Amino acid sequence: MEILDLRHFSSADLRPLLEDEVVMWGRLLSWDYAGSAEMILRYMDAKILPGYAAIERGSLCGYSFFVYEQSKGVIGDLYVRDGGRTSNRREVEERLLTHVIETLQQSPGIHRVEAQLLAHDTGEVARPFLQQGFSRHPRVFMNFEMRKHPQTAPTLKPEFEIHPWSEQEYQPAAAVITAAYRGHVDSDINDQYRTLNGSLRFLNNIVRFPGCGTFDPQGSFVVSHRHSRSPVGLILCSQIRPDVGHITQVCVLPEYRSAGLGVVLLAATTRSLRQRRFQAISLTVTEANDRAIALYERIGFESTRVFDAFVWEG
Repeated sequence: MEILDLRHFSSADLRPLLEDEVVMWGRLLSWDYAGSAEMILRYMDAKILPGYAAIERGSLCGYSFFVYEQSKGVIGDLYVRDGGRTSNRREVEERLLTHVIETLQQSPGIHRVEAQLLAHDTGEVARPFLQQGFSRHPRVFMNFEMRKHPQTAPTLKPEFEIHPWSEQEYQPAAAVITAAYRGHVDSDINDQYRTLNGSLRFLNNIVRFPGCGTFDPQGSFVVSHRHSRSPVGLILCSQIRPDVGHITQVCVLPEYRSAGLGVVLLAATTRSLRQRRFQAISLTVTEANDRAIALYERIGFESTRVFDAFVWEG
């Protein structure tokens, strides 16, 4: 088996592997990965996607890619076709990751590397990361099936109002995200939360690009203080399958977390999705965030898998 630069290959070489990966994402996560796959193929044709490919008997059997974001590297994906020998697949995954990690850590100007591998169970591919000094943060993938739970209508206190997301929300929403995650474990996992500019980039990625599905403005809401009109919480939703939504962000300013706004935001999103005949909605949450997990479980979300987020600071 050989490990080669991904940019030596064309989209035609990678397409069969991505077609298998699309099936896998659908099976494990009820997630239509086709949009992301097409974006990867476009970058392949443009020869601008850094990464590595595993070649066995002359054919491509696995790949991993990464992107550079200023002084940070982000590992975007890892997929190896299962040939029926799990141990061999794990060996290929670890070799690919080792090449990716070493490349990023040795890249001039790169001081941080992040990875979140949703389709891999916690611990599955941890060894290359831990050997290179990464911290590991288990995260939970949770799912809410509409048919199992009646629609709730929690009361919104009179000093607040809720309204749908609009393009004018970018700057104030970014400020809410930055304030909500100050000192929070999730700002260790995703450093974009630490600054206003970083939160703006995060929002732009969610709204403009299909990496976390297609942004769903109808299922996204902002809660504001009625008198000041300033936002105090928000929920963002994307469509990851024609009948499945995914909550990409839900947060409330610390001083308002006892006002029940998280429950109101989640109810607004589920109501919007029900009206459009969605069957389910998912989200991810850091395992250490006990309070959030308890809230989601109380509403009816169920944990379906645990995966890992990895972070390295050079």
